[in-house]
Amino acid sequence: MFIQYDIDFNELIPSLPEELALECLTRLHYSVHQVAAQVCKKWRLLIKSKEFYDHRKQTGHTHVAACLVQALPVASEAKPVGHPSYGVSVFDPVSRSWDRVDPVSKYPNGLPLFCQLAHSEGNLILMGGWDPSSWEPVRDVFVYEFTTRKWTQHAPMPSKRSFFANGVSGGRVYIAGGHDENKNALNSAWMFDIKNNEWTELTRMIEERDECQGLVIGSEFWVVSGYDTNNQGRFKSSVQVLDIEIGQWHRVDDAWKMSQCPSCGVGIGENGNLFCWSEFNSAVQVAACGVDLGGRTLVTGSPYQGAPHGFFIVDKGYGQNGKLMKIDVPDEFSGFVQSGCFVEI
Repeated sequence: MFIQYDIDFNELIPSLPEELALECLTRLHYSVHQVAAQVCKKWRLLIKSKEFYDHRKQTGHTHVAACLVQALPVASEAKPVGHPSYGVSVFDPVSRSWDRVDPVSKYPNGLPLFCQLAHSEGNLILMGGWDPSSWEPVRDVFVYEFTTRKWTQHAPMPSKRSFFANGVSGGRVYIAGGHDENKNALNSAWMFDIKNNEWTELTRMIEERDECQGLVIGSEFWVVSGYDTNNQGRFKSSVQVLDIEIGQWHRVDDAWKMSQCPSCGVGIGENGNLFCWSEFNSAVQVAACGVDLGGRTLVTGSPYQGAPHGFFIVDKGYGQNGKLMKIDVPDEFSGFVQSGCFVEI
C-alpha cells in the first residue's frame, strides 16, 4: 500500500523498495519517532504527516495509551505545602509501563489545576484550568505531539470557563457548559478545529450545565448531568446531546441515574446505558476515573477519603459485571489522578 504525498519519498531506505521501506518505518514504536525523525528530511516529513499516522492506524501499528493528569511526587525530605503539582503521565496497557510527558514551558512547575485533556490523531490536547500560582482561570490550549515530544501553544479558548464538558470527533474538539469567572453556569458551546487552529461558536445548549462530563458516541456529543446556577450541587439526571452533523441539541431524560458529579467517572455499559465508576466497586468509590482503552478500561480511585490511590484494569467484555484487577504501579506514578483520556499514538 502506497501513501500519496507531495514530495518524492523514493529510497526511504537505500536499496529497499518504497513499499518495504514504508513497512519498516511503520513498525517503529512511537517512542523512537523523535529520534527517527532526525535521520533525514524525508523521514521527518513522513513521520510527522497525517497520512503516515492514518497508514499506521489502518495497518494496526498504532499504540493505545492512557494519558492522566496526575499529582507529581514530592521529594521524600520535603513536606507537602498547599495543593499538589500536576503533570501528564502515560500508561501503556500492553507493556504495563509508565512514562511522564515533559512539562508545558509556560507552566514548568505544574499544569493548570483542573485542566482538561482530549485527543486527536495521535496528539494530546490540554485546555483551560486554573493558573497554579494565582488560581485564576486560563484560556490556554496546548497540543502535545508524541512524534516530536513537544508542546505547542494554540489559539486560546474564546472565554474563560471551568469544569466544562469536552469530546472529540473528526479532528475537532467540542466543549460545552462549565462556569464563568463569576461561578455562573454556562450553556454556550464551541468547536475547535485543530488543523486550522480556529474556534467556531455552536448553537447553545437547551440548559446551562456546570460540572458536566462530555463524551462522543457515534456522531453525537453528549454533555452528561451538571447543574444550573441556582441549583449548585444538584446534579441533573438528564443528558444534553448535540447532533454533530446538523448542529442541533436535544435532551435525553433519566440517562444519568446517579445523584453525584459525573466528572471522569462516566462509563458506558454493554446495553449503552451510562453508569458511574464510583459505584462500580467500593475500592474506587472516591475520586474514580475511568479511561477506555478499547478492550479494557483503566480505573483509578480510592476506597475512602485520604486513602492511597488504587490502579485497576477491567476487561471490557465483562461490562459492569467485570472484576477490578489491581496492577502494580511505580511509586512515582501512584499519585492522585485528576482526569484522563485515551490516546491512540
